[in-house]
This record gives sequence, C-alpha cells and structure tokens, in this order.
Amino acid sequence: MSLTFNDPSLLQWLDTHSESDYDKLPFGVVKMDYEGVVAAYSRGQSKISGVTKENAKGKNFFTQIAPCTNNFMVAERYKDITLDETLPYMFTYITKPTPVTLRLIKGGNGSQYLLAKNA
Repeated sequence: MSLTFNDPSLLQWLDTHSESDYDKLPFGVVKMDYEGVVAAYSRGQSKISGVTKENAKGKNFFTQIAPCTNNFMVAERYKDITLDETLPYMFTYITKPTPVTLRLIKGGNGSQYLLAKNA
C-alpha cells in the first residue's frame, strides 16, 4: 500500500475503505462519528495505545478510550467544520507515556479520524 501518513488524499481513501484496509496501514487509525464514538480501530492503533479493537469500538474515544486526548489540543479541534492538522503529542492513558505524531482529520460525511504514528 502506497499511502503515507501525510498523503493529501488520505481523507478520501479513509472514507471509502474498511477497517480491514486500515489494518494494512503503517500507522494507527481511529474512525469516529462526530460525537467521538469509535466505529473502527486499526491494528496499528492497538499496538500504539495498548487498547484492543474490541474494547474500543462503540465507546467514546475522548472519554472512555483515550481521556488523555479530551482537551483543547485534540478533542476541541474536532469542533471545526473541516480539519486536517498534524501535531506532536504524548499518549499517557493505559500505556506508558508514548510520544506520537497525530493527524486529526474531519470531513463532511459524518466521520472524523485520528491517525497516530510513533514519533
């Protein structure tokens, strides 16, 4: 698969592919609805976070899965109508402090994404 973390066409690809396709990417993918409820959680995200797909799906990402992201740096940015932003971050919930690079993406179809790769 030739997609990269910074690929400008990634939103379109994510919107048209499934969780099993996300599992093939070299970075983590969390697909959520606009309320933050997890619809898909990739294998790569599980490796970074220590949270299994089974424990993540159907739960609110910001309050139940990764409360360390429920702040102005991450969760609050999804309030924008459109979003595609990359930032350095530190996951601190469940796993030992883990430096990551996050890409926050929100489209107009009812889904938003949090992508993560090890920093």
